[in-house]
Amino acid sequence: MSHSSKNIPLDLLRHSTAHLMAAAVNQLWPGTKFGIGPAIEDGFYYDFELPDGVALTLDELPIIEEKMRELVAADEPFVREEISKAEARVRFAGQDYKLQLIEKLPDDEVLSVYTTGDFVDLCRGPHVASTGYLKYFKLTKLAGAYWLGDKDNPMLQRIYGTAWQKASQLEAYLTRQAEAEKRDHRKLARELDFFSFNELAGSGLPLYHPKGARVLRLLQEWLRQLLYARGYVEAITPHIYKVDVWKTSGHYENYKDDMYFFDVFEDEGQDEGRRHLSEGKKEKVSEYAVKPMNCPGHIMIYDSTLHSYRDLPLRMFEFGTVYRHELSGVVHGLMRARGFTQDDAHIFCRADQVNTEVLLMLELVDYVMKVFGFEYSAELSTRPEKKYIGTIETWEFTTAALENALKERDIPYEINEGDGAFYGPKIDIKLRDAIGRTWQCSTIQFDALLPERFGLEYRTADNSVERPLMLHRTILGSMERFFGILIEHFSGALPSWLSPVQATVIPISDEMVDYANEVAAQLSEAEVRVEVDASNERMQAKIARAQAQHVPYMLIVGKREAESGVVAVRHRSEGDLGAETVDAFAARVLSERPAAR
Repeated sequence: MSHSSKNIPLDLLRHSTAHLMAAAVNQLWPGTKFGIGPAIEDGFYYDFELPDGVALTLDELPIIEEKMRELVAADEPFVREEISKAEARVRFAGQDYKLQLIEKLPDDEVLSVYTTGDFVDLCRGPHVASTGYLKYFKLTKLAGAYWLGDKDNPMLQRIYGTAWQKASQLEAYLTRQAEAEKRDHRKLARELDFFSFNELAGSGLPLYHPKGARVLRLLQEWLRQLLYARGYVEAITPHIYKVDVWKTSGHYENYKDDMYFFDVFEDEGQDEGRRHLSEGKKEKVSEYAVKPMNCPGHIMIYDSTLHSYRDLPLRMFEFGTVYRHELSGVVHGLMRARGFTQDDAHIFCRADQVNTEVLLMLELVDYVMKVFGFEYSAELSTRPEKKYIGTIETWEFTTAALENALKERDIPYEINEGDGAFYGPKIDIKLRDAIGRTWQCSTIQFDALLPERFGLEYRTADNSVERPLMLHRTILGSMERFFGILIEHFSGALPSWLSPVQATVIPISDEMVDYANEVAAQLSEAEVRVEVDASNERMQAKIARAQAQHVPYMLIVGKREAESGVVAVRHRSEGDLGAETVDAFAARVLSERPAAR
């Protein structure tokens, strides 16, 4: 019988396909132990421990797919049963990971299991009626994954896949993935000499080459001007603090597993302390942590001065580098790094100023997204179910304030229940890139709690004492992540104002090198980033090299251009633009920089 899947919700379809894949693996490798297999964005995965140390490779994915198709053709039903916890222990004897999940459940809970052919899975469901509905799928990649995301647990093998309602959707998705592979920022960065990674430095810690560093600094300088124009002040704070800071902030309790800690010898006399250490004597040791967030430093700056209501709002920003202990399995180029710089800011304000401040942030987000041509939407994340600090009343007040601002700006948004930070709700801005992928960058977080924990105050008009409220926000978010997104969005061809080299001067012959250098000097003086290709190669080879490096403009200079005092302008995508004076070309390039308004 032919079944149509066009009206089946994608989450249901993908969860069922994960189960289908597990059933195929069970037939191919009897004795496999099964972890979990949820639906995720654009697909699904399932975690396995294969018997006898079998390590899957990409070569096995077509074999698994073929077995899945056999099960689809057999139109096996998904049969649901309800059983007790005691019965589940018996049914899943030998399935260590399923037994661990079972033990976490209350003793009186009724569990559900699904059977497909000879495969039985512990699962809440629901699933499609039968495997015949699961026609349009593809297994995409392999990875290692710690059981339940805990590095102290065994490493399982994870198979990722995608599933869709129609063949055309699957084909479009695979086309997008192929395009994404071509745009991979790690591949393009090697070609463009932007950054690299080195095991000596450590996983997830990028080394920026001069061209990549130039792009990041250009981004920062432009954003810095935007912020100064909006009444922000800049701060610079340390990379490390004593652990007491993180205990006060709540990070030690709620974020400890994602932080780096170390001990530091403390002594009043440094030389004396070193002598004692060399003699093996014990001295006072303090525990420090590398900062995963910039907020405590800004709080301490605020607290160093007495403030009145007239000082507020105080908008403080920093390009602050932070470090987070990401698991090696999730580190991914610049998109998920262990060390990265945030365009971070904290706004200290009165309750009556909150709405205006959030609206100003959303206006800035809108301007920045439009500069880069990104469409975007928002997600409002609310109080976590368990891991949070503060009262329910405070959370209700802060959540409502953010939601009202989204409505006032008429920004489309969804509610993300329970995904707020432990100290407050947040707005996450999701941008859409050139090939339709979504990325989370800008964040606005409301915090009425850290000012309380650090005892922040300001004097009111009647000379009484009040606590300021605090807004955390980023616009680009992680500079590294945003840089990676830009590389992929523009397929390496960054806008001219961000390109590390804006123009390459190409002399037609050796006799024209002096004139090429004169042109470059004139452009450099006008603050155009320029280089001269004086290599002993044909002009077409030089043009091809500049094209491969995505240089926006090539300036061809020969005897005719030198005599006329002009350059022949060629654009990387528009081709020949004709002759221009050097001053006119400089004006063209400088006009392409977006206003820092």
